[in-house]
Amino acid sequence: MILKKSFFLLLFLTLTLAVKASSILIYMDEDQKNHLKAYGIAYWSIKQNAEVSWLLNYRGGSFLIKYSKLVEDECKTRGVSFQVLADGKVTTLLNEISDPSVNMEMVKLEKAPKIAVYSPKSKLPWDDAVTMVLTYAEIPYDIVYDDEVLKDKLSGYDWLHLHHEDFTGQYGRFWSAFQNATWYREDVKTQEATAKRNGFSKVSQMKLAVAKKMTEFCAGGGFLFAMCSATDSFDIALSADGVDICASMFDGDAIDPNAQSKLDYNKTLAFKDFKLDPNPANYEFSDIDVTQTRTLTQQNDYFTLFEFSAKSDLVPTMLTQDHDRVIKGFMGQTTAFRKSLVKPNIIVLGENKGASEVRYLHGDIGKGQFTFYGGHDPEDYQHAVGDPPTDLNLHPNSPGYRLILNNVLFPAAKKKHQKT
Repeated sequence: MILKKSFFLLLFLTLTLAVKASSILIYMDEDQKNHLKAYGIAYWSIKQNAEVSWLLNYRGGSFLIKYSKLVEDECKTRGVSFQVLADGKVTTLLNEISDPSVNMEMVKLEKAPKIAVYSPKSKLPWDDAVTMVLTYAEIPYDIVYDDEVLKDKLSGYDWLHLHHEDFTGQYGRFWSAFQNATWYREDVKTQEATAKRNGFSKVSQMKLAVAKKMTEFCAGGGFLFAMCSATDSFDIALSADGVDICASMFDGDAIDPNAQSKLDYNKTLAFKDFKLDPNPANYEFSDIDVTQTRTLTQQNDYFTLFEFSAKSDLVPTMLTQDHDRVIKGFMGQTTAFRKSLVKPNIIVLGENKGASEVRYLHGDIGKGQFTFYGGHDPEDYQHAVGDPPTDLNLHPNSPGYRLILNNVLFPAAKKKHQKT
């Protein structure tokens, strides 16, 4: 009889807790077992029309989701840490966040952004951090490339990532080291055929047209995210509109000897006053990137995220949500941006102040926004051509990869951002 009463008492308490359980808190501080998959849960929940809020600066940028057994089960399946909170606990939490004296804010995530990744269809001997983390977090995306961009297919998307790319038409400046490699020759052949198919006599002309289409996408309200060489080469291409900056091995004729003086920095998104590197044997396109001049080593290569006002600077606060404020550095063909060449209207999100390096920046153009993130892979310090891809199962709590996923999710708060 006592055992029977105990069973019914336990059942009653369980049902009572379930009735009072109003929300699921996915905390994002050091206690979270899998930060990266937590973003996938948030995205999936938005797609399921669940009520999802981003709690900025609360336990590392946590997510609060209206209670659902489906969400709870999905968290368990994906190995994401969470708490089930009753109404009273949620009220206390929201009161704490809304206090004007604390640097916290709640943002509702209203629409899961439709994601496109600009990436070649052919297999090149390097991976891409964004596609790897999207796959790991189970966030869906489509692949687009030059044909789709030039045919205005970007209009069907909210968020666009630029894969490791060279928008200047110089094939990443890999000619010196890899001109006889099969993958390099095949890439040149494919790019030239694509340019011809789209009515361009040079690959550089096609890439410029693609960059312009992407700029239009962003100015029209889209969200653009780029890493590594897709950052500086994008701006260089825009600045060199109508100017030949490619040596003969890339486009069949010589570079314009007056190319530098003809650059138009008014056409760029993030950078100004940069100087081209005319040597086709160098990996560098210009002096925007600091890879070849920096003195940092892996042991002292870090950058610090800025802390913004959550209640008044929503977007930069969302983009810098993390459980660490000091992020270990990582290299790439474009590693970091020379601070003196960043336009004054750009928001610097992360930098190594002592080295005058900007690692992470954000800006507005028209109705849209863009983010540039230096480096190739946040968990592979010096990724080389042909190296195997990073296994994110070994880095589920990567602070560097979290910055990528912040950018994936923040367009979901677009309506909220426009109202403010």
